[in-house]
Amino acid sequence: MLWHTLFALQAVAAPAAPPATDIYVASLHVADGRVQVGTPVNVTARPGYDNQPFFLPDGRAFLYTSIREDSQADIYRYDIQSRISIRLNTTRESEYSPTPLPDGKGFSVVRVEADSTQRLWAFDADGTRPRLVLDSIKPVGYHAWGDAHTLVLFVLGAPPTLQIADASAPGHPGEVVARDIGRSLQRVPGRAAVAFLQRDSAAGAWIKEVDVRTRVVTPLVRALEGADFFTWTPGGIVLMARGTKLYQWNPRRGGEWEEAADLGAAGLTNVTRLAVSPKGDRLAIVAVPR
Repeated sequence: MLWHTLFALQAVAAPAAPPATDIYVASLHVADGRVQVGTPVNVTARPGYDNQPFFLPDGRAFLYTSIREDSQADIYRYDIQSRISIRLNTTRESEYSPTPLPDGKGFSVVRVEADSTQRLWAFDADGTRPRLVLDSIKPVGYHAWGDAHTLVLFVLGAPPTLQIADASAPGHPGEVVARDIGRSLQRVPGRAAVAFLQRDSAAGAWIKEVDVRTRVVTPLVRALEGADFFTWTPGGIVLMARGTKLYQWNPRRGGEWEEAADLGAAGLTNVTRLAVSPKGDRLAIVAVPR
């Protein structure tokens, strides 16, 4: 769920500021089934909200959401080699959760429209030509592409639902396949499936996957208690963070969570979102600097 929606649902008297977060980048390597993480470098070191990184298909840059002095959420691109961030759009609306389109020619976002409606939009790679992707499904909080035209959506509600929609039929309603889900939606490497976190008062929180073609939901592993965000390496290892520590779940190593790194020594606290580059050689980390 987007930060602004959380506060709006609480009906507070005045708008709350977004959390102050930075994005770090570290080298990533897998040896003998274990993840090895280099020293994280803060690449958005400034006051304010920098969050939701997503690597581009070539791995040379990532997109992210940033809120600057104008209080608008816009999309930026960080180039790994030049170490420069470029603002891609400047709109009156706010855009969140930038995600590369399946054809690689642009990116999709959750846009907060002028009347506070949250729907899925798309832009060209340079931030131009905004267009609506799904017009009937709202309010959308997060999304992931399951294949070239199938979207998996976090749709706000009580409880939030996981819905599947066809981008080639933008006026059709979404199909609900799960309820009471978490905010992280991640494409499963090598399969037309998307992983998500589902809460259950009896069974606890589990990471599950949904096959976007058959709609079959399969449990994968119990989630770390108190953690909400996760990501995949290209080789099929799930990474999840809690506090300052990074954990891995490698089904080939017995299926238990293992501590992979403690990022506190690098000055990171409250690690949340994670993103792995397509080649699996870099890890983007969202955290609060100490």
